[in-house]
Amino acid sequence: MERFKFYSDGALFFVTFSVIEWLPVFVSEAACRIMTDSLTFCHHNKGLRVNAFVVMPTHFHAILFHDSFQADALEKSVVEFRKFTGRSLADFCMTNLPKCFGDTLRLEAGADRDRRLWQPSRHPELINTESFWQTKIDYLHENPVRKGLVAKPEHWRFSSAAFWMSDGKHAADVPISAIAW
Repeated sequence: MERFKFYSDGALFFVTFSVIEWLPVFVSEAACRIMTDSLTFCHHNKGLRVNAFVVMPTHFHAILFHDSFQADALEKSVVEFRKFTGRSLADFCMTNLPKCFGDTLRLEAGADRDRRLWQPSRHPELINTESFWQTKIDYLHENPVRKGLVAKPEHWRFSSAAFWMSDGKHAADVPISAIAW
């Protein structure tokens, strides 16, 4: 059951997508590229805008909005993104990761599918103040540091931290869209 919602009067949201059973799917560049290539596609074709992101070994955080600033359009884009990446990453797991990954994806499937990659909730949190936005952007960029994976946020490869910390001089793997408060 979704605990948080894309509120219709909101435009900017912090989301978390977690892999079933916290499987470390994002330990290869190929798996991370599925995420970043999909975000880029959604930017160019679905109106999805990424303000900040980080791909961690077991989950993904992002601050997202739709180019129309409409929550229903954002939710539609996010649902399509999750479906596509879920299928693509499940296929990747089946062919590139140990058999136990595929077994777990099949065991966690519901009646409506034969595999499940993402945990059911997206955990969207409405961002409606600059201070809350700063809290969330700091949280997601610091995540690899808190987990002991890098010494500085900008060292994490699949993140927007280097982009933001260089004032846009260091390109990110996906188009980053700034917002004005």
